[in-house]
Parts: sequence; C-alpha cells; structure tokens
Amino acid sequence: MGGDIVLWMLGLLILLILGGFHIAVALAACSFLGVWLMMGNLDIALSILGLTAYEAIRKDIFAVIPLFVLMGDFISRSGAAGDLYRLCDRALRRVSGRLAIATIAGNTIFAAVTGVSIAAAAAFSRIAYPEMRKAGYKQSFALGVVAGSACLGMLIPPSVLLIVWAILTEMSVGALFVAGIVPGLLLAALFAAYVIIAASRNPAIAPSFEAPATPASPAERRSELVGGLGILALVLLVIGGIWTGSFTPTEAAAFGAVGALIIGFIKGMRGKEFMDSLFQAGRTTAPIMILLITAQMYSRLLAMGGGVNYIQGLFLGADLSPTMILLLMALIWLVLGMLIDSVSIILLTVPIFAPLAMAMGIDPLAFAIFGILVIEAGLLTPPFGILVYTVRGSVGDPTATLSKIFTGATPYFLLILMAAFLVLLIPPLANWLPRVMM
Repeated sequence: MGGDIVLWMLGLLILLILGGFHIAVALAACSFLGVWLMMGNLDIALSILGLTAYEAIRKDIFAVIPLFVLMGDFISRSGAAGDLYRLCDRALRRVSGRLAIATIAGNTIFAAVTGVSIAAAAAFSRIAYPEMRKAGYKQSFALGVVAGSACLGMLIPPSVLLIVWAILTEMSVGALFVAGIVPGLLLAALFAAYVIIAASRNPAIAPSFEAPATPASPAERRSELVGGLGILALVLLVIGGIWTGSFTPTEAAAFGAVGALIIGFIKGMRGKEFMDSLFQAGRTTAPIMILLITAQMYSRLLAMGGGVNYIQGLFLGADLSPTMILLLMALIWLVLGMLIDSVSIILLTVPIFAPLAMAMGIDPLAFAIFGILVIEAGLLTPPFGILVYTVRGSVGDPTATLSKIFTGATPYFLLILMAAFLVLLIPPLANWLPRVMM
C-alpha cells in the first residue's frame, strides 16, 4: 500500500513540475498528501512534517551553504577574479590558446572559493570574453570556453551541490569535498587539452600567435598579487583546514567568509558592497534552504512508504544490468537538466538513486562524483542550460546568441560526460584522496 502511494505521489510530483509549479511547492504538497494518505489522520501528518522541517533546519551543517555563498560573493565583488585571470594569463604566456587556458585555470582556482558555477560564469563572461574577442578568438569558441569552464564550480570544493548531496545522503561533507578535487583537476586538464588541440588543428578559432600580456604597472602588479594570491591563500585556508582536520566544513566556511571579507576590504570594497553581498547571499541561499526543507519531507515520505525499497525492486527486478541502470540514471539526469535546476534534480533523484547504487555495490563517493558531473553537464543542455543563459546575460554582446554559446559549449558537455564515466570505471579517482587524507 505504502509503495503504491509513493508511486502515485511521484507521478503527481512530475505533473506539478511540468505544470509550472515551483519545485519546493510541489515537493511539500506531495509529501504532505502522501503522509496524510498513509497515516489516515491530518493532525498526525502535519505533526510529522512539521517535526521533519524543524529537524532539517536545526542541523549546523546547513550554515555551510550561506557562508560559502557569502565567501564567493565577497570575492566576486572585490575584483579579485580579474586579478586571478590576469595572473594566469601572464603565467601561461608561452602556451597556445593562452587566453582560453587562462580562463580555464582562473575558473579552476575561482571554483575553490565560490561553490556556485553561476558566479564564475558571470565573472569570466565580463573578464575573459572581451579579451579573447580582442585577441581574435572565434566568437562561439570564446563563449564555449567561458560557459564550459564555469562548470568546474559545481565539482571543485567548496561546492553547493556536494553539500546538498552530503545532507541528503548523510555522507561526510569533508569527504565529498576531498573526493571532488582529483576529478575536478582531471576535468580542468581535459578542458585545457581540448583547447590546445583545437587551437593547434584549427588556427581559425584562435590566433596562432597571441600578443604577449600587457606589462603591468607597479600599482596593477600589487593589486593583482593581493587579489590573485589572496584567493590562493583562501583556498589553502579552507581546503587545507578541512584536509588536516583543523576545521569542520562549517568552521572552514566561516573562516573562508572572514578571509574573503578581508581581501575585499583590502581591494577597496566598502559598506555598500558589503551590504549588497549579504543581500545577494541571502537571495541565493534562501531558495536552496527551502528546497532542502521540502526535500527532507520528501525523504520522509519515501522512508515511511518504503518507496526506496519498492523502486529498487522495480529496477532490480527488471533484469537490467548495473551498467544499464547507471545509463538510465544518467539519461534521467540529463533530461531533467533540460527542464529544472541542478539542486532540484539532486533533491528529486538522489534519495532514490543513491541507495540503489549502494545496493549494486557502487562506491558511494565515486557515485556521488559521477552524479554531480552528469548533473553539471545538464547546466549546458538546451533549452534550460542555466550557465548558457548566465553567459548570454553577462557578456553584454548582442551578437552572442544562445545558439553560438550552446555550439561552443558542446565539446565541454561531452568532456564532462567522459570524466563522469571515467570516475565510475576508476573509483580511486574519487575515493583515493579521501582515504589518504581523511
């Protein structure tokens, strides 16, 4: 009976989402209705879901999300992202496709202080895209580099998606953060290799010779060192603190926010920018927190109705191989990526998919990174493609159409999927470092 109710509620949930209801409203409504039908008592259903919401928001791990978002916003508004890009540009002056590689390198490091791909896409659309166009890069290629490399923000810690995954599965946030490092660096290396090979084989998309980076004045050099090296120091503080066990993830987020604030003030950020960062962090965090509360209600519905075991039985009883089940999961994630945002995809699917993967004997860390990577790829898929729309709205170039951005981002979409399946085939890419460091 409980399993049937869960399936009916899942069907209703899909209909509500397709009908345009906000994902949080749909989750809350279906969870409430399902628990009410199972318990047969309105007061008991309200009590169970109210207690679930209370227990969800009182966990201190929830403080990680607003603190890391605030840290990234301080860095974005301080201008340090531009300093980092210019430092990478000067360091890579002898590399073919220098500006594109500098964009990837800058995004890789910037990802370690933002946790949100949208922030990276917006920042580097304004910083890197004009420089690449000025140097003679093909428009779709330059747009693709910005959109594709921004995806690194969802994998390299601190990542909001990794935090949400950890909360839903009750895994260690620190272990997931460390698990994302090697695959994140691997993905950045694949991006860089593609740029170098593409630029070498087709000089029309990038200049065969790029003018050397403009020499910086002493004042600009000082500013770049403060911003660029400040970000690197912040990465070492946050990730190093978690690695060594000096900080919990929540403490690391708090120290990171304070460090980012100090960098911002050194770079000239004052009261108005500080208040704007606080408000923006609140605007970014509040919807995520509401989604997490309603997701806990959804998880309670699945648990009470035996929904996870019921759906597992359907999958495993269909006589599908583990490979086919994983491919089906990836297909579902990619289709959902065309319709809704990444956090909502995790909230809808992970409570069902993660236990199923464990039942098939798949390493939880490797599966988590696989899932994040596939969901990342959804950020570049039409018609939703939130990173594509972010780049379109940030570049300030009316000729930068959505079709050009989607075309330029396609190789990065394929490379992300390649990295995802590499992690499944070679689980130590995800679980070796946590075993050594944690």
